[in-house]
Amino acid sequence: MDILYRLGRATANEVMAALPGKPHYSTVRTQLRVLESKGHVRHEEQGLRYLYMPTVPRHAVRQSALRHLLETFFEGSPEKMLSTLLGSEAAKLSEEELERLAHLIEKAKKAGRR
Repeated sequence: MDILYRLGRATANEVMAALPGKPHYSTVRTQLRVLESKGHVRHEEQGLRYLYMPTVPRHAVRQSALRHLLETFFEGSPEKMLSTLLGSEAAKLSEEELERLAHLIEKAKKAGRR
């Protein structure tokens, strides 16, 4: 999906070329058909080629994936997820990023007091 979001539309060969490693063409086509059957992707015929494109906006998929991640690994707790993120070595946040996060938290607090 990430490749399709980046490219906007792509053939199975273009998706395959953008994937790491050396996936088989049939594997890529099968995955695209599965995504299409689930309603995440659609295709248009262009001559003998199929052009695949996402049907769901990226922000909607992002929200769905985040909910799944939160439920699966953090027992539904945003606090546990954020704590893990901030405590990891991979999260070397700048002072500006920390300030923006603090601002988002303050905004959420105020919105919760309605």
